[in-house]
Amino acid sequence: MSRAVTLALAVVLVAGAVGPTAAVTATGPPADERTVTDPTVAGVSGSQNGSVTVAGVYPNPVADEDRGEFVLLEFPPGSDAGRYRLGDGEGRVALPNATVSGRVAVAWHPTLVENLTDARVLGVDGRLTLANAGERLRLTRANETVATARYRDAPEGELGHVAAGGTITWRPLGRTDRPVVTARGGSVRAFVLPDAPSVPVDVVRSAEDRILLAGYTFTSERVASALEAASRRGVDVRVVLEGGPVDGVTRREARLLDSLAASGVDVWMLGGPRGRYGFHHAKYAIVDDRAVVLTENWKPAGTGGRSSRGWGVVVSQRPVVRGLAETFRADANWTGARPWREFRRGRAFERGSVADGSYPQHHGPERVTVERTRLLVTPDNGAQEVVGVIDGATESVDVVQMRIDEPDNRFLRATVRAARRGVTVRVLLSSAWYVREDNRQLVERLNERADSEELPLTARLADPQGRFAKIHAKGLIVDGEQVLLGSLNWNSESLRDNREVLLLLEGEAVGEYYQRVFDADWGADGGPGGSLPLGSLAAVGGAVVLAVLVLRRIEFGPNVGVGPG
Repeated sequence: MSRAVTLALAVVLVAGAVGPTAAVTATGPPADERTVTDPTVAGVSGSQNGSVTVAGVYPNPVADEDRGEFVLLEFPPGSDAGRYRLGDGEGRVALPNATVSGRVAVAWHPTLVENLTDARVLGVDGRLTLANAGERLRLTRANETVATARYRDAPEGELGHVAAGGTITWRPLGRTDRPVVTARGGSVRAFVLPDAPSVPVDVVRSAEDRILLAGYTFTSERVASALEAASRRGVDVRVVLEGGPVDGVTRREARLLDSLAASGVDVWMLGGPRGRYGFHHAKYAIVDDRAVVLTENWKPAGTGGRSSRGWGVVVSQRPVVRGLAETFRADANWTGARPWREFRRGRAFERGSVADGSYPQHHGPERVTVERTRLLVTPDNGAQEVVGVIDGATESVDVVQMRIDEPDNRFLRATVRAARRGVTVRVLLSSAWYVREDNRQLVERLNERADSEELPLTARLADPQGRFAKIHAKGLIVDGEQVLLGSLNWNSESLRDNREVLLLLEGEAVGEYYQRVFDADWGADGGPGGSLPLGSLAAVGGAVVLAVLVLRRIEFGPNVGVGPG
């Protein structure tokens, strides 16, 4: 049975088991945020006198014996915490005498909690144990109840955010809530891979003060040499990488990270039981007052120009560079980050292959003007912003992705909505062997939908024709003057679970650059590109037909992916 059929049947079984209320919508909360709105089950009753509220609860830490539990309280300015008592059904503890304002964490292991929250931590005498199965908390002042909160079935390692109206939302502890950062005007250096592999490494080599490099995997000898040389001349070099990539940390990566650490580079690995994201999948570097944002990994196949079609840009707008640096520090300084030398102890590493292709330069780097640059990150703000960009399209939407396999399909649904408004839509997907069959089926379904509804939408598989080996870019061009690029794959994990970083670049000049690349990769003459005849589904048998019918019922449901890349 094909992967598509297996997936389709699984979708049907799950849907039957959980019922229609389990469906996730484009505007609903992410799947990793479980929300309960019945105030008799979970949530907060609200401040009875308007002075203080219960803002959050962390009852089920990853640590043994649930060490590190805490409750978040929200105080008005200049409050005397010593006037309050916090209790459950079995007892209560007094808060210490302290003048507090805003959010405060109340804990009975304060030294453990200080690394788990940015809020001021107040230690209390005595032990107030929070039950994982559920608890009703009561905050009192002078024996008068001023606020209550109730929860049940606390997930391990997740913080319950409580809001007015009896709503509690569980999210992995420590997730950031980064705002969209906007900068106006200026210019950027646009480039694509494999055509211009010198651009990212040259930026790294130019460092004088700092390098903050974030990645998913790291196997580039050239970049490693540049980082080591920078460290030797006194540059502050920090590297943050994913500790559990889908294919594992390779022997080549381990060797390079050993060398970096020996050269004084500060290398940290993210993940493990205290990890707050499914994967650290972002791909960027901050070098002094500039930043490189990429769709590609720091490895020969990506930044080395040995295989993949990728998009990249060098920016220097201060708000964007500052926002990236703040994101980097928030991730690198989290308790889930482990130094490389500690991380590698006792580990075995995987064999890995190294791309060694060679490709001509069809698209050189160019400095182009921009009207506005916006920094987006997931899971904080990216999903809603990307949907808004597509929904605002009036003329064209061009999509290039390695694959599209998100269960709720919010981006794909937005592209179809655009086509239904009369916007010309093109979707270009990778034809690499590991995603070809799934992408082929999606191409068929999209083109069939376009034909049946007479939509200006076309999908096809890429035909590199010697320009590159495979598509790994994650790009979007709207109306020829809005360009989105970065690490964001069009799947649910990227939106809801992963740390992703992307830039939205606006302006005619920057739009023209990436539009030329897309048109060339698409095939301007409409020739070979992987667009498939509608009748080909019959050739793969009744099982695939069943999968298509099931997937059509859920409006472009998931394709099986191969993990982040």
